[in-house]
Amino acid sequence: MVPTTTTSSSSKNLQNSSISVADKKTSQQNGDNNNQKLRVSAQREAAIPMGDYNGAEYIGINEVPSPRANNSNKVSLLPLIFLIFYEVSGGPFGVEDTVQAAGPLFALLGFLIFPLIWSVPEALITAEMGTMFPENGGYVVWVSSALGPYWGFQQGWMKWLSGVIDNALYPVMFLDYLKSAIPALGGGLPRIVAVLALTMVLTYMNYRGLTIVGWVAVSLGILSMLPFVVMGLISIPKIRPERWLVADVHSIDWNLYLNTLFWNLNYWDSISTLAGEVRNPKKTLPKALFYAVLLVVLSYLFPLLIGTGAVPLERELWTDGYFSDVAKILGGVWLRCWVQGAAAVSNMGMFVAEMSSDSFQLLGMAERGMLPEFFAKRSRHGTPVLGILFSASGVLLLSWLSFQEIVAAENFLYCFGMILEFIAFVWLRIKYPNAPRPFKIPGGIIGAVLLCIPPAILIGVVLAFSTIKIMIVSLGAVAIGLVLQPCIKLIERKKWLKFSTSSDLPDITAHGPLIR
Repeated sequence: MVPTTTTSSSSKNLQNSSISVADKKTSQQNGDNNNQKLRVSAQREAAIPMGDYNGAEYIGINEVPSPRANNSNKVSLLPLIFLIFYEVSGGPFGVEDTVQAAGPLFALLGFLIFPLIWSVPEALITAEMGTMFPENGGYVVWVSSALGPYWGFQQGWMKWLSGVIDNALYPVMFLDYLKSAIPALGGGLPRIVAVLALTMVLTYMNYRGLTIVGWVAVSLGILSMLPFVVMGLISIPKIRPERWLVADVHSIDWNLYLNTLFWNLNYWDSISTLAGEVRNPKKTLPKALFYAVLLVVLSYLFPLLIGTGAVPLERELWTDGYFSDVAKILGGVWLRCWVQGAAAVSNMGMFVAEMSSDSFQLLGMAERGMLPEFFAKRSRHGTPVLGILFSASGVLLLSWLSFQEIVAAENFLYCFGMILEFIAFVWLRIKYPNAPRPFKIPGGIIGAVLLCIPPAILIGVVLAFSTIKIMIVSLGAVAIGLVLQPCIKLIERKKWLKFSTSSDLPDITAHGPLIR
């Protein structure tokens, strides 16, 4: 689909200058060589209701539409569940720090209580808003429809940046799990070459399309969890339930504990930027989010119960990669190698899922006229080429940061984005109570406000525990976004680059933003 520019024109000019997809065949048969693009009146008599998606596609005469995923290539329920699983989790790799920070009891309680405070509300909001706006802009469109395009751009900037920062972790973690078997990957030129090669291979998977990425995620998900099923069976005779109750409130590292929990249980909304690529998103998305929540929580609790219950506690050893040591203690070297391989596979799955979300977000922003039109161009596989290249470049630039710095920085930016989402969610309930919502959280406006209070408090706590260094760097990134949007609008006004708004998307600006 080639995005089209929205301008004022009379119905006569509209008929003379453009045709719909339905008329294209007739025009081609008549040999019409007019290349003028479709122009849609901003004062349309019958605007598409907010939240509806009419499915129509308009292109210029004799133009080939940019490849959009047809229904057979769209993501179905099972691949979508595993894409969400990898957007959020990818398995228990990275949860070990919660035991070091707070001990077994608080680690287990964290992964029981935290999902109720954070994951379930975020997943419910994503289900409602994602079905209300089933397009690739995702949370950018939510915020734009409520607060206007300026804040929609800020949302897109912060979420894209936090996603790219998050993705920079996975090539590094992949090599960290393999360096015990291949010591040369621990540093120097071999590690640099390995990061580049891995990023290129996984980026190519994203280029080939979401259908491939989705089923790759299913396969990787099964492979990454199998060793923990085996570990669980082996550990049964060695489990000591009293070990799960060990706690020392006075020695808790709250910063490490909260950041690790937050990092392992967020990004539920990332799947919204792929909503336009989902088969029947109004039914599929809520179901996938429900099953993904269960899968993620179980994938954390089961390995933690094994590791803390079957092995004597040494808190200082519980750090990134310790599950492979637990595997060796319980089953031997063969099980340790299996867990290390599963961890490497898991990081591959998280990389391809995150990059898909980040790149389609840029495509969605371009289709809304927030970014230059070339970001909306698709490959022959229906994938956003420039979005993928920009995301891959960001990953390579940030891969030199440490694990703790990456997690803290992305959490800080992610918190700001979530605040905008909560505001947009409540404002849309207030101003557009009757807008179509295929999935609607019960409780009305009061219920919407109450749903947002616990995660909003948690955001405040996470931000309060941030270090000064992370706070300065993250606020600097936010400031760049505040300046970047006016610069992009200047480029649009000067016509230095081409911008356009896709004509087959709902009009979210017909009544203006809810906040001016």
